[in-house]
Amino acid sequence: MYRRNFAFGNSWGGHLGAAIKWLMIANVGMYILQQLFPSVTPILGLVPWRIVNEVAVYQFVTYLFLHGGFFHIFFNMLMLWMFGRELEESWGSKFFLKYYFMTGIGAGVVSFLFDSASQSVTIGASGAIMALLVAYAVANPNRTVYVYMLFPVKVKYLVAFLIAIDLFGAIGPGDGVARMAHLGGALIGFLYLKADWRVARLGKKFSNYRYERKVNKLRKERQVRPEDWEEVDRILDRINEVGYDGLTRDEKRILENASELLSRKHDS
Repeated sequence: MYRRNFAFGNSWGGHLGAAIKWLMIANVGMYILQQLFPSVTPILGLVPWRIVNEVAVYQFVTYLFLHGGFFHIFFNMLMLWMFGRELEESWGSKFFLKYYFMTGIGAGVVSFLFDSASQSVTIGASGAIMALLVAYAVANPNRTVYVYMLFPVKVKYLVAFLIAIDLFGAIGPGDGVARMAHLGGALIGFLYLKADWRVARLGKKFSNYRYERKVNKLRKERQVRPEDWEEVDRILDRINEVGYDGLTRDEKRILENASELLSRKHDS
């Protein structure tokens, strides 16, 4: 189960999740590899011409781990830590990684579609990072951050400003920055989150449907010992919050035992 609880705290400190830790290690490791063997960049970077003519589709993933210089990787990893840490803590590592790679790959696809004949190399995790910024702004729009450690600004305004810069950059003369990848990551991240929340609610509804009659019967008749009902009632409330699949093994066992007790009473 993913936790979509966005009750963030007021500090940037705290536990560094496993997903972010390994993403940072992978990015730094690949950056070092680039410095030692520069020839890997056009091989693992996203080159639309090679994707079309050499079917190098792996580049949609590998380009995320390459960077164009120290400040490129430094600021991407800083944003990953600042905004990703609380998202991973809230979502869990599994959903965080799913979101990161879905949006990062999607950003690469958008960049590719806008210029599928290009032989230029696109590298960097910036598309996925933009998606994380969008997720953070959607979750906690009024959170204040300090730009350059000096200027306080709400996250929603910061993200809107960054998107505006990429929009103007995309329609202006080329500046060597993968603007479409940034915009693609931001858009896909926003749409993916909204769609995921709707699908999650729908899935939860269908997941719980087959237990609805059983739950209603238990609530109505309460045919278990009084000392047991308090725990059963708590578990039934938990189903409303996290769904049946979100219960622990012990909670499922208690609920099944209560249901069997009710069934035996009706059969006798």
